[in-house]
Amino acid sequence: MSAMHPGYLPGFADEWSVSALSRYLKELLETDDVVRYVRVHGEVSNCKTYPSGHCYFTLKDQDAQLNCVFFKQARLRSEAPTLRNGMALSAEGRISFYDRDGKLQLYVENVTPHEGPGVLFERFQRLKELLEAEGLFAPERKRPLPAQPEVIGIVTSLQAAALRDMLYMLRTRYPLARVILAPALVQGEDAPASIAAALDLLNEHDEAEVIIVGRGGGSIEELWAFNEEVVARAIARSRIPVISAVGHETDFTIADLVADYRAPTPTAAATVAVPDIADWQAQLTVLQRQLVDAMLERLKELTDEVESVQRELERVSPLNMIDAYQQRIDSLTASLQISMRHHISLYQERLHGLALQLHSLSPLLTIARGYAVVRRARDQQPVTSTQQVQAGENLTIQVQDGTIPVQVLAEHIQSTG
Repeated sequence: MSAMHPGYLPGFADEWSVSALSRYLKELLETDDVVRYVRVHGEVSNCKTYPSGHCYFTLKDQDAQLNCVFFKQARLRSEAPTLRNGMALSAEGRISFYDRDGKLQLYVENVTPHEGPGVLFERFQRLKELLEAEGLFAPERKRPLPAQPEVIGIVTSLQAAALRDMLYMLRTRYPLARVILAPALVQGEDAPASIAAALDLLNEHDEAEVIIVGRGGGSIEELWAFNEEVVARAIARSRIPVISAVGHETDFTIADLVADYRAPTPTAAATVAVPDIADWQAQLTVLQRQLVDAMLERLKELTDEVESVQRELERVSPLNMIDAYQQRIDSLTASLQISMRHHISLYQERLHGLALQLHSLSPLLTIARGYAVVRRARDQQPVTSTQQVQAGENLTIQVQDGTIPVQVLAEHIQSTG
């Protein structure tokens, strides 16, 4: 490359290095009297202050935007207020080229806030007041989310990192659920209509039980599609409960106000949309333990009841009664034997006494003393009178050593009476 002074503009045939062209643009801007020090008014967006104290933001209007950097020293020197998205202000400083990132920047030296809110904030407030007056934010319109949805609809960009986060969370927490994706633009002029159409399509399909609509974080401009009326009314007319998940926790949109549930992030939306199967598993473990404990306790109660009934049955068992009766029989038998022996002994004594008495009265004794006993032969009746016999009747005379048969002769019958 040919040598050149700072103001030299090479011809078309000359070749630049990136560094050389960047230095040239930077020097050109910093030596231009028009942009050496400028005052620019617009609305703050994408504002971020780092721990170093340096503040980076975008100053924009309806048609363009300008990158700005407000270093800590300049902020302290100018006693500038804390910047926030949506603030309308004028920024004073110099225009230069930041060659490392290859971008034009306004290096701010001072800011002057404008009275009233910024343009985007005004639009936000007007739409918010309109929809609130129609009752679209009313708590009674908010529908409960299904406890165990089988189908979940998602409205977001196919390229969104938030989509991957949501799908991962849904698979992790509740793999039983099925996901229907309705792709939509989530940034730019065509995004509002695309989001509304995707919501209407899921309602027309009528299979999803809950819908998550949203995207990851970004500047207020990048999230602005969710502040448009067409999106708000699509959420409001949805027959299916809608979870709004736009940006980060600090971001707030009209869609959040209309939706049935506002999640601070897309990941949080997936978390609230489905139950955690791990909680179910933990509950099942607890219930299983409780069931086992209850079964063991009931089993012990039944065992105690069985043992009690068994003892009662043993107490009234026929075997026990048989044993008792057997003992009673043995006792009665023993008593009977004693009683019988007593009675036998008594009767033996009485019999002995009677035997002695009979013996003393026995005719044998009389016979032994020389007397005899006369009986009729026909009936063995003792003959004690002559009136008992007739002539020719056979008699027996019993003596000590035998009997003598005789016949009565008539002439021998004599009476002494």
